[in-house]
Amino acid sequence: MNQENRAGAWSRARQVPSPNQDARPQQEVSLLLLHAISLPPGQFSGDAIEALFTNRLPPDGHPFFAEIAHLRVSAHLLIRRDGECVQFVDTDQRAWHAGRSCWWDPALGAWRSRLNDFSVGIELEGDDDTPFTQAQYTALVDAVGWLMARYPALTPQRITSHAKVAPLRKTDPGPAFDWAYFRQRLSQAAFKQ
Repeated sequence: MNQENRAGAWSRARQVPSPNQDARPQQEVSLLLLHAISLPPGQFSGDAIEALFTNRLPPDGHPFFAEIAHLRVSAHLLIRRDGECVQFVDTDQRAWHAGRSCWWDPALGAWRSRLNDFSVGIELEGDDDTPFTQAQYTALVDAVGWLMARYPALTPQRITSHAKVAPLRKTDPGPAFDWAYFRQRLSQAAFKQ
């Protein structure tokens, strides 16, 4: 079955399947991790992010690429600066986005690791310093609404940042991401439904 016909393929996203995925263990999706990425760092547009997530990043394309071209990583969704959504991994599958990380699960009252097993990863094209665009917030709210409808355990309280689950390694989506604005938009969208 190709990815376009899978239940976890979002109809609003352009499908670019990544080989960097595998089957989820029998765990319900109950966490959403927000990330930020720009390749090369601080530069937007181009196909470098798609190339990284599909193992086609040329090591000689930029000095930074030589450091990361060997990585085998992915995310479920990428939201570009103009609001375009690209899906690399069906949300019913496990994407390789969280890395070494842990999260305090308030429902269990315990720390959890192996976050890729039960999370969805959304990358926003951006960095720590550049404000995200209105188009990105709109697309993100739409994507989160779709995800929460698909996965009942996923609630607004179970949305966090890569920085919070890997604070010694990661900073994304960074201080340029407006969490209050995002949560307000998400609340308004839920109220309209």
